[in-house]
Amino acid sequence: MSESLKLYYSPGACSLAPHIALEETGAAFEPVRIDFATGEQKSGAYLAINQKGRVPALAEGDWVVTENPAVLRTIARRFPEAGLWPEDPREEAACAEWLAWLASTVHVAYAHIRRAERYASDEAAIRDVQQKGRESCADLWTMVEVGLSRGGWAVGERYSVADPYLLTFWTWGRGPVLGYDMAALFPHWTAHARRMAQRPAVQRVFAREGLALPE
Repeated sequence: MSESLKLYYSPGACSLAPHIALEETGAAFEPVRIDFATGEQKSGAYLAINQKGRVPALAEGDWVVTENPAVLRTIARRFPEAGLWPEDPREEAACAEWLAWLASTVHVAYAHIRRAERYASDEAAIRDVQQKGRESCADLWTMVEVGLSRGGWAVGERYSVADPYLLTFWTWGRGPVLGYDMAALFPHWTAHARRMAQRPAVQRVFAREGLALPE
């Protein structure tokens, strides 16, 4: 593999997770910012890379992988020396479980608020979708809190690609869409986020994306 790696991301989007994971590996890569505010994700140039018009996309020459669970696992397996993917079968299953659930359930619930127009067109129906999304997110954020209540990282005492993915949703929880007081409502998750904020790779990525570190 002689081509350089490129990570297509948008600040604060779910691409934050692989952005951190790549930074953790210490490998050389090119972060390519996609401006959602101007609709760059729908441009012909980007659709030629990822026809879904979303981030992240990880590219190496003509080879491209999308979808966070696949991108995160690719990064972890591409750079095994970083130790981002568990080798123990049960820990591996736990890591894969986090990635699948966050992508298929937690992210989708959030999208029902943030992108309700994907699920309805009538204004009243959009409001109903958003309300159900808020109810779902309240339950799901609580489930994450319970899952992290034992302390440590997502998979016991082992740091993995599940941890930057969890940090992404923590930042969404404090954001304007949900507006949670994360420290008050989800103290275990906030302790995890603060632990993440101490990692140099996280600090570099948050600075690059213009995000405030957890406090």
